[in-house]
Amino acid sequence: MSANQSDIEVLERLFAVIESRRGAGESDFYTAGLLAKGREAIAKKLGEEAVETVIAGAGGDRAATVHESADLLYHLLVLWAGAGIAPAEIWAELARREGTSGIAEKNSRGT
Repeated sequence: MSANQSDIEVLERLFAVIESRRGAGESDFYTAGLLAKGREAIAKKLGEEAVETVIAGAGGDRAATVHESADLLYHLLVLWAGAGIAPAEIWAELARREGTSGIAEKNSRGT
């Protein structure tokens, strides 16, 4: 199964909702509270969600892995918003890497 345009549109719509929460009442919207706390707090929460996703995946719990993966993607989008990164920038970087082996891409960074 591969991603299609409607899958990407889901992420684009979610990102738009996240952006619309910027400056909204923190008591009304979880996202507004995260954005108000800044990138460091958002990144910490993203890390927590990443660990939860890894634990679910390593444990073989399919339903938990799906749930935690959705949380992880949401918090990644919040981080992008907090950092002023538009999803289109990520899509462009992925397109640039398309057809390049992971090893070659990593070596091209010099790290």
